[in-house]
Amino acid sequence: MHRAVLILAAAAFAGLILLTVRPTARIDASPANMKAVNEVLDDFHDAASEADFDRYFAHFAEGAVFLGTDDTERWSLDEFKDFARPYFSKGTGWTYEAVERHISLSDREAVAWFDERLTNEKLGPCRGSGVLVQGDDGRWRITQYNLTIPIPNELADRVTEMIREHR
Repeated sequence: MHRAVLILAAAAFAGLILLTVRPTARIDASPANMKAVNEVLDDFHDAASEADFDRYFAHFAEGAVFLGTDDTERWSLDEFKDFARPYFSKGTGWTYEAVERHISLSDREAVAWFDERLTNEKLGPCRGSGVLVQGDDGRWRITQYNLTIPIPNELADRVTEMIREHR
């Protein structure tokens, strides 16, 4: 009898957990929030293209991190500002055009994560991914941005060998 009670209690607990677990991303995210996140990312890229330092960095949250294409490029917001300032002050930004973008929102729609296919004149196809949070003021800000250069699978062996030789 004691064993049956334990099994019944465990089954009830498991059922309760299944009833309270929710998906991490909303399927029915509000169009307004999806539009707002898209607009932030579009303006983020536009500000970089125009070398507009203040507008570009206004899209980052305090404590944000930028991950660049080099494996040593994990920059705090201040480090990334130091890197970008000389380029932007000369009017030289960088232009990445979004070709495709996918956005997901958390259940409460206060966190968004995305991935985007980009094109850049110098680097060609690139990928951006990251996370935005909605602040108390309602503004969406980037907390992490990751810029990568996708490597076609058929080139991966050669590219990784080149990287090994470079180090």
